[in-house]
Amino acid sequence: MSSIRLPSIVGLMLLVFACTSTQKEDLNAISPPLSPAEEQATFQLEPGFKIQLVAAEPMVQEPVAIQFDEDGRMWVIEMRGYMVDIEGNDEDQPIGRISILEDQDGDGEMDKSTVYLDSLVMPRSIGLFKGGALVAENNALWITEDLDGDLKADTKILLDATYSQNGVVEHTDNGLLRTVDNWYYSAKSRLRYRLKGDEWIRDSTEFRGQWGISQDDKGRLIYNYNWSQLHGDLVPPNYLFTNPNHTPSTGIDYGLTIDRRVYPIRPNHAVNRGYIPGTLDQEGRLLEFTSACAPTVYRSALFPQEYLGNIFVMENAGNLVKRNVVKENGNYLEAHDPNPGREFLASSDERFRPVNGYVGPDGALYIVDMYRGIIQHLDYMTEYLREQTIQRKLDAPVHMGRIWRIVPADTDPKKVEKLSSKSDSELVAYLGHSDGWYRDMAQRLLVENNDESQVPVLKEIVLNSSNELGAFHALWTLEGMGQADEGFLLEVLDHNSELIQSAALRILDKLAKEEEGIRRRLGEKMIEVSKNAGKSTDLQLALSAYALSDQDARQVLLEVLSKQGEDALIRDAAMSSLTNREYDFLQAIWKDATWNDLKPAHEIFLEMLTASIVKKADQNEIKGLLALVDIPELSWKEQTVLSSLAIQSANSPEKGFVSYRAEPSIFQRTDLPIDSQRMGMLKSLFTWPGFHPDEVEAVAGTLDASALKQFADGRQKFLVSCASCHGSDGRGENRMGPPLVNSEWVLGDEKRLSLILLHGLEGPIEVDGKKYDAPEILPVMPAHSTMDDASIAAILTYIRNEWGNQAPPISRRTVGGMRLTTQGRVYPWSAEELNQHIENLE
Repeated sequence: MSSIRLPSIVGLMLLVFACTSTQKEDLNAISPPLSPAEEQATFQLEPGFKIQLVAAEPMVQEPVAIQFDEDGRMWVIEMRGYMVDIEGNDEDQPIGRISILEDQDGDGEMDKSTVYLDSLVMPRSIGLFKGGALVAENNALWITEDLDGDLKADTKILLDATYSQNGVVEHTDNGLLRTVDNWYYSAKSRLRYRLKGDEWIRDSTEFRGQWGISQDDKGRLIYNYNWSQLHGDLVPPNYLFTNPNHTPSTGIDYGLTIDRRVYPIRPNHAVNRGYIPGTLDQEGRLLEFTSACAPTVYRSALFPQEYLGNIFVMENAGNLVKRNVVKENGNYLEAHDPNPGREFLASSDERFRPVNGYVGPDGALYIVDMYRGIIQHLDYMTEYLREQTIQRKLDAPVHMGRIWRIVPADTDPKKVEKLSSKSDSELVAYLGHSDGWYRDMAQRLLVENNDESQVPVLKEIVLNSSNELGAFHALWTLEGMGQADEGFLLEVLDHNSELIQSAALRILDKLAKEEEGIRRRLGEKMIEVSKNAGKSTDLQLALSAYALSDQDARQVLLEVLSKQGEDALIRDAAMSSLTNREYDFLQAIWKDATWNDLKPAHEIFLEMLTASIVKKADQNEIKGLLALVDIPELSWKEQTVLSSLAIQSANSPEKGFVSYRAEPSIFQRTDLPIDSQRMGMLKSLFTWPGFHPDEVEAVAGTLDASALKQFADGRQKFLVSCASCHGSDGRGENRMGPPLVNSEWVLGDEKRLSLILLHGLEGPIEVDGKKYDAPEILPVMPAHSTMDDASIAAILTYIRNEWGNQAPPISRRTVGGMRLTTQGRVYPWSAEELNQHIENLE
């Protein structure tokens, strides 16, 4: 799913190029529609598994997502208005529907269909609740209910007209995943929803992903983008971006892997960027993700143990499903392809279009196959793809679709237990089930039933059960029921599980924010817990400190930073809790003896605090900083604040907004360790009689106001992503990375520099007349392809204009253009290869 549209003449020229290339397959070859049995024969599946048909047209047509209700019935969203022809007609017609499928004879194949809701305009997703479903349709979100139990909606009430309001099919809110914290989250959205009693609550949240959203066993949200297959949140929602004075650099939208390589088993000429050299290999097969979507976390015991927690990613343009093994490394997640060269599932049928995945109540992995030729929406269809589609007769037929289930080869369909018939006491037992689907569903039903008689047993499970995930869900069940009281939660903070401790903190901090007594008692407990907390608990302590008094928050954060301050995620978490308290915390650091030594983590955090103070734009605080650093002999702390004040002046609300009655004494000194350009940047914050920065001739430089903002933002991102290898001073770190100071790679061609960050660099490299190679530096500089174009551009603009370097800024458009034109590049460059590539571009 691309986002570029070419003029007709350019598209036709590129088509000519593609048709005369060395690719082997005839581009005009037709891919006819196959029967389900014929399509099944085209599948290449990982050994040890089998794939079975669950449903097909006409029972399902244009399926885009599914959900299973408490009785194991499958709800299918059928987007029957999507690209019914090459012109995209009928999108505004009410021809979509939601169907409920049932397997009545237990053979694993659906044999009954009931239309729950018909006459819908482009339905996208549903979020089930007892007796009904949230429905995303016609660029809005609706509450629908089945009042008489016939599996047909009797009511449809508008909940939110702003949901999906942008109207662009490929970039519109979707998902409605009910997660462990009892909220419904969506991809491509800043909205979340929750049912409390009979009232639906709407709230804002961080923006996530593009199409499809999932959660792992610890409730972490997983999503992706068409160009980057796997992203996720390392922290719970609605914490990290709470400080308006600080923009975090990690934790939300974290790339779990830079691996973009895919291994189709058929040519993929009919992809939107197929005309770009490097998108396809010599046999016409897609080289990297172009339509990654619907990451699905496997949370069942049906598959072998090594598959638990794996994430499956759909690639509909490449007709395949990739498997990723995910490992925890402290508070971080890392993913890798366990079988490079062979996908978990691939098809030689060009119409196999996996657009969504789901782990069912039977433990099977379900694949939603839209089964069609056109998968690209009209808004982003290039002339090349249009020509391919017509020539290959992929524009018809439509209104087909299949749903497949994947199970171990020796497994028969497992009977699904109907949870609607279970008592609340029976449902409690399912909170500790081996499969995530049962845990999630039991929690949802218990919260909706709200039977207070279950509270004592739920609390007992939390405090004493050896089943960690069962206790985790029991705790969130109590939260959903409004039965997680302060005294109980404070007791839970002594739990031996960091997962349980962190969940208790998440619930408690909301209570503490509302009531002073709880705030005081929580502060005392968090100070106690922080002294021996593990990494996960430390992270949540830093996030939850926002709810504490200034003094308690200061003590907790100093303790956490003393142990985990080298972790960028911990630093961002601490900053999130310091809204409007940054200056006071900086003063506390000044007095804390443990901060006397210069350490990279200390320097970075002090810069973060200074940047936040500048952004907050309190005159008295900035004057206080200037006075703090105006001492006869500057230590690393004064130098760091002074430099950061200058750099971050670009993020001040306006020039000269801090006024003095006379020139500050610091500007009369000649011994400050900053050059004239940096001094000019620093002075731009201030004004006094006879001086205003607008009236002073600008210091010579290459950056305008916009680029200076890039420069300032780039410094913060550089410290997190690059300083550990290249040093905060750009001089390189031994056995890590070469210097950036006076580097021809940094100061040279902006396209070449962009490609280094996008794809990485390996092997020896010469910088400023000196050759660097392993073991003096790392053998490979990793790619930063999961970073967005603007962030990469900011970092590059910064390093080209720091430490005496001087070169023009780099725009996000340049980075984006390089990302596009090197589609298919999945390996790091060598210096020689990269230079040759740049020569070929000229």
